[in-house]
Amino acid sequence: MLFAAVLLAYLGVFNGIEYVRHRKGAWKAHFTTDAEGRPAIKVTQQHQKVETLLEFPDERIARTNFSEEVAFDRPKKPVPFGKVIYEDLTFLPGVVTFDLFGHEVELLPRVLIVNKRELRWETARVQLWATNKPPVAPKPTKGYE
Repeated sequence: MLFAAVLLAYLGVFNGIEYVRHRKGAWKAHFTTDAEGRPAIKVTQQHQKVETLLEFPDERIARTNFSEEVAFDRPKKPVPFGKVIYEDLTFLPGVVTFDLFGHEVELLPRVLIVNKRELRWETARVQLWATNKPPVAPKPTKGYE
């Protein structure tokens, strides 16, 4: 009897914690390029009602007319361009930090941070020019080198 009661309590607590961890959903990043290879990323988060477009007008990549969506619901997911240099997905949506062509972009539930500058999520479109890159490139945290 005691074993059954402890097992039921454990399962209830475990499922409750998992519900709280995942209930708000993950960040979604839609990586695209146009016909000239100019990259852009549309960041969305349904619970936070976030929809922001990050554009890189000065950058070009070899893949043209490309489109791929990545949901950051578990660690170390590969991204089509740029690098993930930090993520904490314990409680979704969590925190995801990118190095995108030398720009540091950090997705937090409260605010978007671009090159160490906070921007409100109401900002619907952000253009990141090569001339605005920080003088020191973003450094990945341990485990993301």
